[in-house]
Amino acid sequence: MSLSITGKFEFVLSPEKGTSKAGKDWQKQNFIINTGSEFNPQVCFSLFGEEKMALLNGLKAGQEIEVFFNVSSRAFNSKYYHNLDAWKISVDALENEPAAADIPAATEEDDLPF
Repeated sequence: MSLSITGKFEFVLSPEKGTSKAGKDWQKQNFIINTGSEFNPQVCFSLFGEEKMALLNGLKAGQEIEVFFNVSSRAFNSKYYHNLDAWKISVDALENEPAAADIPAATEEDDLPF
């Protein structure tokens, strides 16, 4: 399942590192955005690996971003844990979106398919 959400970039948490059962090293970086929602506005996302962690380079607190992510769950000791795994962060798309006033309204003369 792939989803996206927009919000203001707030901050980055300390990076985490470890070694898997298979002996492979891994890195993880969590970051927080604020969606502006009335309830639970802060959302924490995870980025796995150096390549994905680089997506945070150049972001500034308060910057409006769109985060594309997958939701995953896993069981451990009879409890389920959920992750929001970010795979893309977009800044340009939000800055280049036309304002509602810039979008031309359809007129009766337009050829509409209905």
